[in-house]
Amino acid sequence: MTSLLIPDLHVDSIYDIDLVQLKQRGVKGIITDLDNTLIEWDRPDATPELITWIKELKEHGFSVVIVSNNNETRVSKVAEPLGVPYIHQAKKPTKNAFHKATRGMGLSVQETVVIGDQLFTDVLGGNRMGLYTILVVPVAQTDSLITRFNRRLERVALNWMRKRGKIPWED
Repeated sequence: MTSLLIPDLHVDSIYDIDLVQLKQRGVKGIITDLDNTLIEWDRPDATPELITWIKELKEHGFSVVIVSNNNETRVSKVAEPLGVPYIHQAKKPTKNAFHKATRGMGLSVQETVVIGDQLFTDVLGGNRMGLYTILVVPVAQTDSLITRFNRRLERVALNWMRKRGKIPWED
């Protein structure tokens, strides 16, 4: 079970992901979380840096879908101006939204990565599907109430895995 919580890659930020390496792995599609992955959970719209990154993804030929557990109003307000399709109220870590996203991009599991900031939603959901998972450090130090609870559980799981030598990165 703990192996389902270990991402394939851990980076500080989405901007630290090597897009050339992803292409070399055969990746054609990116499923990304929104809140505290792309922008702060309480920021109303995309930053100029995020707009540039999304444009760069598209220039590299990647398909992108935002998959978020948040509501449609929140997700659409960010995704639509970026020209990125989205799935709201995704109920991660269930597989349904991940299936829907890969089907929507017309891609296989092997051609798709998941990027997110939470072990129990993004990494667990992606790993359950057999997707390549990338865990990013949250962009904000604050979280919504439900996420604060998840973060406490994450700390317990990370400490347990770290003591057993299962964490391949340093904090």
